Amino acid sequence: MTETDTRASSPTTRQGWRFLLSRRWVSYFALLIVFAIACGFLSHWQFERRLERVDENELVAAHFDATPQPLADVLPELDSYDHNQEWVPVEMTGHYLVEEQLLVRARPFNGQPGFEILTPFETDSGEVFIVDRGWIPTGAEQDSPDHVPAAPTGEITVTARLKPGEREIPGRSAPDGQIATIHLPTFATELGTDRTYTGAYGLLRSESVAAETGELTPKPELTEGNHLSYAVQWIVFAIIAAVGLVYGLREEFKERNEDDPRVLRAAARAEERNRNRKRRTDAEIEDDLLDSGS
Repeated sequence: MTETDTRASSPTTRQGWRFLLSRRWVSYFALLIVFAIACGFLSHWQFERRLERVDENELVAAHFDATPQPLADVLPELDSYDHNQEWVPVEMTGHYLVEEQLLVRARPFNGQPGFEILTPFETDSGEVFIVDRGWIPTGAEQDSPDHVPAAPTGEITVTARLKPGEREIPGRSAPDGQIATIHLPTFATELGTDRTYTGAYGLLRSESVAAETGELTPKPELTEGNHLSYAVQWIVFAIIAAVGLVYGLREEFKERNEDDPRVLRAAARAEERNRNRKRRTDAEIEDDLLDSGS
């Protein structure tokens, strides 16, 4: 029997791509699709977070050091506020309602727990605007500050940077004299809904009378963070998963189709490349002879 007859009579190992219809490979493709969708979603979310950070940086750059404007001009209504007004400096004249002051709890600063001082300010025209007079640390031995800087009395002029109020968190309470979040309607209920600003409050910038304050809010750093790199990483993860699946698919194809001409040709090319890598040049042989002679 000739070699040709022997090859013809031997059982074939060629199965083509039929193995892709197996439950195992269908599961692999399904997992890849789910993983790719998840990576795409997370990448898109990181791109959105970066855009939000860019918008925030633009507001800080445009408003933080701007010239203060009259409060009534910037916020014509008590509930007026637009997100594009964040950090806008406003100016008002009047006096603090020291007796109505509250501390907002659970406010970290530079890694330290503490409070922010919220002091209502009554303008000459009768409206009440909440001013954040800065951060103070929690007490050394108690869940309250050891010292709260006193607000100045009498008529003064105050400048502050606008910030939006916060939502109320159901179930979160606070001791007397404290508040869980900067929920402006809570102040309005106590001070009068017909005169209290509920759209925004202000981070203290300056007072016309020298007085002790808490740690005032510094200018935020104008950075975009790592959102862009994270977004790209999620895309790379999806690509790596796809490449890994394709590699596994090719390896199983070669294993199941050993006598396929394409597999044989690929194996021959790989073997030829290995021989070429192992083949030593005349220069290398000559260098070895010189080294051994020395």
